[in-house]
Amino acid sequence: MLDRPAAAADPLAAILVCLDFGDPAFGQDVEEVVRLVESAGVTRHQLVRGRRSRPDPKFYAGVGKVGEIARAAAELNAMHVVFNHELSAAQERNLERELQRRVMDRTELILEIFAQRAQTTEGKLQVELARLEHLSTRLVRGWTHLERQRGGLGKTGGPGETQLELDRRYIARRVRVLKEKLEGLQNRRQLQRRARVRRDVLSISIAGYTNAGKSTLFNALAHAKAYEADQLFATLDTTTRRLWLPEAGPVVVSDTVGFIRSLPHSLIAAFRATLEETVRADLLLHVVDAASAARAEQAAEVDKVLGEIGADAVPKIAVWNKIDCAHLEPAVERDQYGKISRVLVSARTGAGLEGLRGAIAEFARDRAAARGAAPSEPLSVHHTH
Repeated sequence: MLDRPAAAADPLAAILVCLDFGDPAFGQDVEEVVRLVESAGVTRHQLVRGRRSRPDPKFYAGVGKVGEIARAAAELNAMHVVFNHELSAAQERNLERELQRRVMDRTELILEIFAQRAQTTEGKLQVELARLEHLSTRLVRGWTHLERQRGGLGKTGGPGETQLELDRRYIARRVRVLKEKLEGLQNRRQLQRRARVRRDVLSISIAGYTNAGKSTLFNALAHAKAYEADQLFATLDTTTRRLWLPEAGPVVVSDTVGFIRSLPHSLIAAFRATLEETVRADLLLHVVDAASAARAEQAAEVDKVLGEIGADAVPKIAVWNKIDCAHLEPAVERDQYGKISRVLVSARTGAGLEGLRGAIAEFARDRAAARGAAPSEPLSVHHTH
C-alpha cells in the first residue's frame, strides 16, 4: 500500500496522470503505470490523460489539466496522485500545494514498490539507500508537508533552514552507514564468487524485463521455490541456487531483480552490488515475454541497463518465455556462426526446457573446451540468498 498522508481520503485510491508528448509507446506506458500502481496496492484508480508539446515548468501539466486532476481526485476520494513522469522537486511541491494530496512521480512509485518487495537484509538496505538519496533531492525550503508525509527524520521544529540542515545531516549520516554495510555484504559475495571460480563452477544469471517470468524459469531450472506472481517486481532480492545439470556439471543460477523502462538511476546505483552477479556471470539468460506486444522495446530496455552496469559483454542467450500464451512452438535457434542465440520455452508448462538445458550444456562444453578442461564433478545441491 502507498504511503498514507494525513487526510481523510481513501489510501487505496489514486489518480494516474499520463501526458502524451508524442512518444509512439505512449499506450504501452499507460498500461505499465496501471500495473505499477496495482503492484503498489492501489485497488481503485482513474486515468487522466493529456497531450502537450512539453512539460509545464510549474506543474508539469497545464493549469487546466491540474484542475481536471483535482476534480477527479475529489470524485474518487483519492489520497494519491501519481504522475507517470519524472517531476522536479519544485513541480512536486507545487502540485501538492494545489491538489492538497500526496503527489508521487514515477521514480517514487517504483521506490515504493521496491520497499514493499525487499525481503533480505541486503535488499532492504539497498532500497533504503535509494529512497534516502532520492529524498535528499526533495529537501527544499518551505516544503511544509515533509513532517507528516516523508516521516522518520526526527523533527523538533518547523520546516525552516535549521530543520533542513538537520534533515540533510541525518540523511548524509544514514547514507554513509548504509554504504558501509552494503560494502561488507559485497565483499562477502566476492569471496563466494572467487570460491566458485576456483572450483570452475559455471555461473548463470537470469535477467529480463519485470514480469517476463524470470522467477518461474528459475524455479523450473533449479527446482526452487522463489516467489512467483503476475505483478511487476514480484521478485526483488537476488536468489542463488547450485544445481547439477547433466553434461554441464555444477551450475550456479542467480535470479535477479527485473528491469523496467526509466528504471531510476538511484536504484541502479543502490543495487549495483546485487547486479554484479549479472556482470560477473559466465552466461546470461535474457528472459523475454514472448506474449507481450512490447517485447522488442522491453528487450531493448534490458539491454540498455545491462550496458549501464557493464554486463553487455557477458555471453547471452535470449529465452523467449510464455510461448504457450503466444501460440509458439518450442525451438532452439542459432546465429550465422552456429551459436545458440534464442530458445523458445514455457517455464509454466515446461515446454522447451530440455532445449534450454541442452543449450546451457553446449555452452558449458564450449567453455570447457576453450579452457582445455572437462566439466567439474558434481557439487552438493544447496542454496544461498
